[in-house]
Amino acid sequence: KELSQREGCTLFMTLLAGWQALLSRYSNQEEVVVGTPIANRTRAEVENLIGFFVNTLALRGDLTGEPSFRELLGRVREVTLGAYAHQEVPFERLVEELQPERSLSHQPLFQVMFVLQNTPREALEVSGLQLHLWKNHSEAAKFDLLLSLTETEDGLCGALEYSTDLFDSATVERLAGHFLRLLEAVAGDADRRVSDIALLSAEEERRIVVEWNETGSEYPRQSLGEMFESQAARTPEAVAIICAEEQLTYAELNGRANRLARRLRASGVGPESLVAVMMERSLEMAVSVLAVLKAGGAYVPLDPEYPRERLRFMLEDSRAAVLLTQTRLREALPATPADVVCVDEEWGRVAGLSGENLPNAVGPDNLAYVIYTSGSTGRPKGVCLPQRALVNLIFWHLAQPYRGSRFLQFASLSFDASFHEMFAAWAGGGTLQLIPEELRRDMPALADFIRREGIEKVILPVVVLHQLADEFASSGDAPQLRELITTGEQLQVTAPVRRLFERLADCRLHNHYGPSESHVVTACELKGSPAGWPTYPPIGWPIANTRIHVLDKSLRPVPLGVTGELYIGGEALGRGYQGRPELTAERFIPDPVSGERGARLYRTGDHARYLPDGQIEYLGRADEQLKIRGYRVEPGEVEAALARVAGVREAVVLARTWGGGPKRLVAYVVAEDEARLGGREVRAALGEVLPEYMIPSAVVMLRELPLTSNGKVDKRALPEPGVERPEVGAKFEEARTAAEELTAGVWAEVLGVSRVGVEDNFFELGGHSLLATQVMSRIRKIFRVELPLRNLFQSPTVRGLVESVAREWGSREIVEEIAETVKQVELLSADELQALLALQTGEN
Repeated sequence: KELSQREGCTLFMTLLAGWQALLSRYSNQEEVVVGTPIANRTRAEVENLIGFFVNTLALRGDLTGEPSFRELLGRVREVTLGAYAHQEVPFERLVEELQPERSLSHQPLFQVMFVLQNTPREALEVSGLQLHLWKNHSEAAKFDLLLSLTETEDGLCGALEYSTDLFDSATVERLAGHFLRLLEAVAGDADRRVSDIALLSAEEERRIVVEWNETGSEYPRQSLGEMFESQAARTPEAVAIICAEEQLTYAELNGRANRLARRLRASGVGPESLVAVMMERSLEMAVSVLAVLKAGGAYVPLDPEYPRERLRFMLEDSRAAVLLTQTRLREALPATPADVVCVDEEWGRVAGLSGENLPNAVGPDNLAYVIYTSGSTGRPKGVCLPQRALVNLIFWHLAQPYRGSRFLQFASLSFDASFHEMFAAWAGGGTLQLIPEELRRDMPALADFIRREGIEKVILPVVVLHQLADEFASSGDAPQLRELITTGEQLQVTAPVRRLFERLADCRLHNHYGPSESHVVTACELKGSPAGWPTYPPIGWPIANTRIHVLDKSLRPVPLGVTGELYIGGEALGRGYQGRPELTAERFIPDPVSGERGARLYRTGDHARYLPDGQIEYLGRADEQLKIRGYRVEPGEVEAALARVAGVREAVVLARTWGGGPKRLVAYVVAEDEARLGGREVRAALGEVLPEYMIPSAVVMLRELPLTSNGKVDKRALPEPGVERPEVGAKFEEARTAAEELTAGVWAEVLGVSRVGVEDNFFELGGHSLLATQVMSRIRKIFRVELPLRNLFQSPTVRGLVESVAREWGSREIVEEIAETVKQVELLSADELQALLALQTGEN
């Protein structure tokens, strides 16, 4: 009350300001709207009338610009007085004028109410009657949250009414405690910024910051090379790696890597040296990675399928002194001053070198690899991981109850999961099954491989898990999987995933989280019946020697259940970005939580919150970074590439879903000359500089980009890609046969377009490798042929695909007969189909 008097405010205004401040902190919103009732008896002639005159005011709280509580109080006073001046405008009229989006799930304009009862209550006396105040307790909450306070002789008392669909009692009790702490803080110092006020009690903070981060665990302080050598000494004759018809034991792999490491040492490779590795998936690739680490250097993976321009940038940016490759890839190499070593070509000389272990040359802080990811500034950025972080990850993995010894090597070498696959297998004495690139893209063939080879452990992107679950669900034989780990993006447990794990009673499903800047940092195992698994499981608890904090914008720990930004600390932390000190300083900040000297935290840009048991729930991105098919994509890099396309005036990139498919990239482009530049030309130009997963599936040509009132692009106003056939090189040609019509229909459904011509190019229509897998899976089932995925890449038209099916059958007539039968069955009702099947059964 003293603060209110000093600031020229009423107690209602001060309490309302505190309530809005708390709501702002809880919701991470700078503007909050709170409703409050008002008596609305502003005229003397209505003061004594019996009746309900109460109106509802919607009061906007403005917390932009990091205000102090004193500044906020001034804003609240102005808003409140303005509302009082117009209190006779009925709330219903306000709703009618503003026309907000209506929903049965919540009230319009505001969902939180605040009431202060401070009118003195006079005894009501009526001759011949005894009157008692009846407190009516409603069984249903009218608002999401209602704070009602009453001023009494003993102070303020009150209650919180809440919707049990949204909150539980423990959450509301915490909220009440945080409200009291906030009021106590501002009463003592009204000049404190609202965002700086600590809401947590000492007990809460100790639990969240300290107890849930007690992850300390001893692990050997050895290098990755030494770790492999120890295992090779224990199991020299065990098979370390298999690729197609070739395999190497631990002793053979160790010896080959030692010989190549000596060749690298002769080229000057040592601690902090970067060695680029550009190889097709093969035993040579695995030997090369291990050799670089044994030589003391750090490897920089280059994907042979990347455009030449991107490879050139990565080589220049990393300043790799040596490039390991294969003779067949030499022509794809850009010009580089690096010492190019074609391992297959030089192996005759390398094989003569000693296969004995080299003296270890690196320590925990030396680099192990530099992996390039999409960059928001328009160019890729190299993430530098030290030996310490990766050794800690592998020994944490070995300490878990993971099971199985046959480990699939699925991930591209340019994806950090590939490191986890290789060294989790090797450090545990397992066998790594390395599959060719074609098999990675062909889901039916991959599912068959996993079954046939008895694969027991896999790490898969979520989108691949979904497709494999579909494949396993449609087949009779279940795989022998014992461990399945998902990574790359938020895990969604779909119906096929549940069905798969109901069949895999002895298989565990683990959800891992970790950006490239740290690799894996949290893990969650889904337990119990798959039917009871949440659709979006939490990402779990921090792994050994890792600290996870969920902080607000002032870098303070947020309350339990409140959304904040996820920060990573501890042994898992990367060093930063190759040659980008400014970006490193921006994302790897001094640790304000632990108090340890020199400690850092990585700011992930991910929204998260703590669950009551200490697990962390992932809630999406705080910025515009996207995950497309498990790959990290910065729209800014794609937009920068678009800006360099001749004829593009403006462009913006978003992720959209349409046609019931997965999330895909969409580019909205304004051309200098619409007649000369279309979506086909734009995609072709991007293909020269961007990898396949970063090329937009759809290009929408616009005359101008919609803008907001402050001149920024209004992304919500951008049109949906729609289902029209995009511009492609071929003129539209209608399907003429049943097989062509059926195949075109499959393409249209998978691609989410209205129509497909028989000479349209699948990839020009927005197709990519995973969509190609879906198409081929359906074609195989419809026409009963085992057609390799490469057929679609070799003949990416409807007509070409039908011809491939006909060659497989040896007869176009059979293919057309199958198509006609399928079309007829599709037109039957359920009863007609049942009758037809009964008739056929009787005839046979």
